[in-house]
Amino acid sequence: MKLFVAILLVFVFTLEAKVVTRTKVMMGTFATVKLEKQDKRHFKNVYKTLKRVENSLSSYDPISPIYRLNHNKKAKINLYTYEALSFSEKYYKQSNGYFNIAIGSITKDLYRFGEEERVPKSKELKKSVTSFSSLAFDENIAKIGKGIKIDLGGMGKGYGVDRAIEYLKINGISRGSVALSGDIRCLDRCKIEVNNPFDNKPLVYFYTKYPDMGVSTSGNYNRYVKEKKHNHLINPKTKKSGLTFTSITLISTLPNSDLDAYATAASVMPRREAYKFLDSLALAYIILEENMSFHMSKNLSEYISLKKDTSE
Repeated sequence: MKLFVAILLVFVFTLEAKVVTRTKVMMGTFATVKLEKQDKRHFKNVYKTLKRVENSLSSYDPISPIYRLNHNKKAKINLYTYEALSFSEKYYKQSNGYFNIAIGSITKDLYRFGEEERVPKSKELKKSVTSFSSLAFDENIAKIGKGIKIDLGGMGKGYGVDRAIEYLKINGISRGSVALSGDIRCLDRCKIEVNNPFDNKPLVYFYTKYPDMGVSTSGNYNRYVKEKKHNHLINPKTKKSGLTFTSITLISTLPNSDLDAYATAASVMPRREAYKFLDSLALAYIILEENMSFHMSKNLSEYISLKKDTSE
C-alpha cells in the first residue's frame, strides 16, 4: 500500500511551549497528536484507538471487516464498522447520492488507488456498479451485491479523528489536537494554515474561534494517476473525477466524520449544487476552484478569527 501524504493543514497550539507532539504513519497518512506534557501518557491509547479504527475500516488489511466484505460479499462487522456504514448511509441521503461508499468498484477495482494504479478505459467505467442500495447491514453482519466494493476513504480519516478525540474527552483532556492528513480537531483553540497547492505560501491562515472545532480539507491535486484529471475524488453519478474544485476546506463544530464526508461530496458536485449544499449546513468554508478563483462563506467570521486572541 502506498503512503498517501497530503498535509493540507498545519496546526499550532496557542501554548506551544507546553505541548508534546507525536506522529506515526497510520490510515495511509501521518497521524499527528498534540498533548500537553502532563497528558503525554495518553499517546499510547490514542494511537491504539486509531489503530482499531484502521483495522475496522481498511479495504487493504485482510483482517478488516471491510476487506472481507469486499472479497466475500458478506462479513461480520464490529461497532466501528457499523457506525461508519450507518453514517455513510446518512451522508448518501444528505448529499443526494454524491457521497457514495459503493464507489469502491471504481477506486479499488479500476483505478486501484494505493496499489497497482492504472487509468481505466471509459467502457470499464460505464460498466462499473456503484449502487448504494446493494449494501445491506445491521449491527452484526454486512452484505453487498455482485460487482460492489466499499470504500470508506471519503469519511474514514474524519471518523478516526472523532474516535481519538472521544477518548481524550472521556479521560478529561481539554487541551490537545488530533490530525489525520487534512482532518484536524482541536480541543482548545488553535492556528490553522490552509496550503496553496500552487505556491509554497499558505493560502490563508486563521485561528479557530471556539474550543472543540474541526477542520477538513478535500483536494484533487495530491492523489491521482498520471494526470490530475484522473484524481481520486470520483463522482459516483458520472463515474469521472471531480475537476471543478481544487480544494474545499470546511470548518465547524460538527463531527469530523461529517466534515470529511461533506467535503468529499461537494468536491464532485456541479459548482452551483456544491455551494447550495454547503450553504445548507452548519459550517463555514474556504474554497479554491480549478480556475484559481477563491471563495469564502459569508458566515466564516462566526467560526474563525484572523488574529490570535490577545487575552490568552
